[in-house]
Amino acid sequence: MLLEEKHKTIEIPLNQVVLKGNLFIPENARALVLFSHGSGSSRLSPRNNYVAGVLQHEGLATLLFDLLTEEEDRLYKTRFNIDLLTQRLIEVTEWIKTQKETKGLQLAYFGASTGAASALSAAAYFGDEIAAVVSRGGRPDLAMSELYKVTAPTLLIVGGWDKVVIVLNQKAYGNLRCEKKLEIIPGATHLFEESGKLEAVAAVSAKWFTKHLQPKKS
Repeated sequence: MLLEEKHKTIEIPLNQVVLKGNLFIPENARALVLFSHGSGSSRLSPRNNYVAGVLQHEGLATLLFDLLTEEEDRLYKTRFNIDLLTQRLIEVTEWIKTQKETKGLQLAYFGASTGAASALSAAAYFGDEIAAVVSRGGRPDLAMSELYKVTAPTLLIVGGWDKVVIVLNQKAYGNLRCEKKLEIIPGATHLFEESGKLEAVAAVSAKWFTKHLQPKKS
């Protein structure tokens, strides 16, 4: 059962594992954004938590969770197992759809680094059930064979100095058949650590989500 306060630490029981998550539901939430982290990251990611905070101020619920258990995260090959990460995201999405406080909310994904590949693959799986996707410094090319199935409006955000990832995102962008946009943040490297760059990521992400997500149905 979910607790009553807005910000909760939760456990997500799946078929073979229990994952830890942080769920925030603002009053009159219009939708829920699930975060899919990159390799070596977790629900505690300071960058994703910053973006989540901005989205919460826009009336969006957020779920940051660990796609892997602590044991799994120690293995390099598991961190880059896109099929496994996608399956976990799909299972968590199915679970959150059944919870009383989140049932009926529109769903969206925010993916970072390799997490963007799992977010887009899961969006391809769910089709119109996913209302929007944002990729931050992502590797959508790792989901290339699934991109044509994505129907959710998709925003790809890349740092202007992240040259290799720009090329990979441009290739992936060409395979997307949905509403799409490639946003290059000038003067930013892969992690958007430069002054003001993560704020720019959060701002364009919030704009994309608020454009494509609707209030909760009564």
